[in-house]
Amino acid sequence: MREKVLEAVGPLLVEYGFDGLTVDAVAARSGVHRATVYRRWRDVGGLLADALDAAGDDDWRPPDTGSLEGDLRALNDEVQEALAEEPSVALAMIAASFRSAEAARSLRRFCEERYDRCIVVVDRAVARGELEPPVEARKLVVSSTSPVYHHRVLLHAPPDPALPAEAARAAVLAARAGAFRSPPRGSSGRRATDQAAAKAEPRTGAGTEPGT
Repeated sequence: MREKVLEAVGPLLVEYGFDGLTVDAVAARSGVHRATVYRRWRDVGGLLADALDAAGDDDWRPPDTGSLEGDLRALNDEVQEALAEEPSVALAMIAASFRSAEAARSLRRFCEERYDRCIVVVDRAVARGELEPPVEARKLVVSSTSPVYHHRVLLHAPPDPALPAEAARAAVLAARAGAFRSPPRGSSGRRATDQAAAKAEPRTGAGTEPGT
């Protein structure tokens, strides 16, 4: 019963948008009695939230291409493909999350869990010697996927075939330059930077200016 109801949510959302999505319409499309749908899901927010939760109940794992850049590019390709579908249920769900607090919480859980699964991409890169640990894995992966989401979700721009590879390459270059190095334990990144700067600063005599 749950599967039938949730299978109806995405297509109806795409067809009618958030304002046109109703519990009655979901009940009619799924063939489940409206009283049952109301009793279990209460409202549209509950339906959307459960649909997003169900989407995370799978065995998806990030691709393993043999390199960090290849893995990030493949991941970006998957993201862009989902956002470029016509119609795109993923885009419709993201848009709906701005209208429902319950759906927004579920979308966040879904994304958090997906990024947790992607940490292995960075772990593999460290094991291969592509990156020097410690690395803030989630920040690296987010920096790679963010341009793809920004392009489609915020700018509503048509899919850019070159963007997944460009974004992956930029993230890898940043990582190799140390952009995602984890700060020392017990101190903030800024404090560690200040300490390093203080050590590097030449000592001067009391009451004198550097270079005098």
